[in-house]
Amino acid sequence: MDHTSDTGSRMKPFSAQEAREIVLGLDRPAVFLNMAQDWPASRWDVARLSDLLQDKSLRFRIGKRRIDPEPQFETECHYIDGTVGQFQSWIGGESSERCGAFGGFDRAEFWAYADYKYLAVLFKDRPEILQDVLWEDFGFPGRGGRESTLWVGSRGANTPCHIDSYGCNLVLQVEGRKKWHLFPPEDSDHLYPTRIPYEESSIFSRVHVVNPNRSRYPSFCNAHPHVVTLHPGQVLFVPRHWWHYVESVDDVTVSVNSWIELDSDDEARVEEAITRIVVCAFKSADPSVHPNDWLNPTEGAATSHGTNLDYLNRACTAYLERKRATGDGDAPPLKKRRADGSSELIGSRFGQYLLPVLPASGEEDARGKAETQGKEDVRGKVETQGKEDARGKAETRGKEDTRGKAKTQGKEDARGKAETRGKEDETGKAETQGKEDAREASPGADAITSDVVLDCLVNPRVVRLVAQLLLTRPSR
Repeated sequence: MDHTSDTGSRMKPFSAQEAREIVLGLDRPAVFLNMAQDWPASRWDVARLSDLLQDKSLRFRIGKRRIDPEPQFETECHYIDGTVGQFQSWIGGESSERCGAFGGFDRAEFWAYADYKYLAVLFKDRPEILQDVLWEDFGFPGRGGRESTLWVGSRGANTPCHIDSYGCNLVLQVEGRKKWHLFPPEDSDHLYPTRIPYEESSIFSRVHVVNPNRSRYPSFCNAHPHVVTLHPGQVLFVPRHWWHYVESVDDVTVSVNSWIELDSDDEARVEEAITRIVVCAFKSADPSVHPNDWLNPTEGAATSHGTNLDYLNRACTAYLERKRATGDGDAPPLKKRRADGSSELIGSRFGQYLLPVLPASGEEDARGKAETQGKEDVRGKVETQGKEDARGKAETRGKEDTRGKAKTQGKEDARGKAETRGKEDETGKAETQGKEDAREASPGADAITSDVVLDCLVNPRVVRLVAQLLLTRPSR
């Protein structure tokens, strides 16, 4: 049944209050339909954006179209400055003169992405444009373009798989399609989390989830991908701490998103402050490592230890103040959750205008093939063993005499070798010790390095424990 929006006479499938309950109470991804079709921002295709932004230059990330089992992180991309109009000319195959800096890159080999562009910055001279985004329809009064970011990309443009440390995410697809690969929070260990490249609010996966290196990351086969292709006019809800890899499907894509703050962000900021201290301390201690190699371009410059420590103290103070204000520091759940994670009310909302993002069928196919292969291997071994047993009965009798002689000879040889080995052992102790000393001085590929230690220290589970110890320590 359609409902009248709280913001006027526009008809929506959910009222603002109902949409808010879904966003704050649902713990799996879902797609809203017919909630933003009347927003002026829903018509922000590249042609419209080019008119709105005119000659304003945006920073574009340029990546290679390649089949690679390792992620292409933002630290490995090129960066250029250009207008949306120049981007549009490049996509259209126009002359290099009209494409500006884009002209130096072959569209068949490279993609371009203007990502994380804050609308409040882009339209600081035209604040009225910010009213084209109406997140108040989802039950968040006053939230609009000022609290949103813009994403403009070409086919293949992607965001490496990661989780956002803060809040949950609402994404409006404006032009073109984007394919989202999402994984639940309990899959974190299977996605091999890393904090390098470092970005305050993002934890990246080492796995290229659409072309994984399964021999290097074997646990990834236990992950549970949920895949959805988002079409223009649709709004995707990404719950807190769901992993996501996003790739542009069409020649041009435009989307607008907003991260919704949650009470749990206070503790997450403490964890992020701890992570910043550890990462900066480790990486800054090695003068041979340039910040561009480990610091995400979105972060700017590396901060000092004093600055990081001050940030940690402020984050702890904010958390404790909220805890005192609420009594226990945790907001009560919106609804009593069922075993599947959604409330009775929210679960009943799925239907024509709210679509759950379901687990990918490919995952089940792959798992089924593995199980089938395992059964066939076992069955084959049993059948082979039976055939070999039958075939081998006659051969065994003929071979036993020969085998007995061989065993006797083997025992004598073994006894002689043992005596010789005993003598050699005494002589070789010094040589062995010397080799071991040399090996320790020249560690191999499996040796513990500074980066290995850093990965362990900033593992989300470790950081969470440290944050809890800090926040519950006795006052002095």
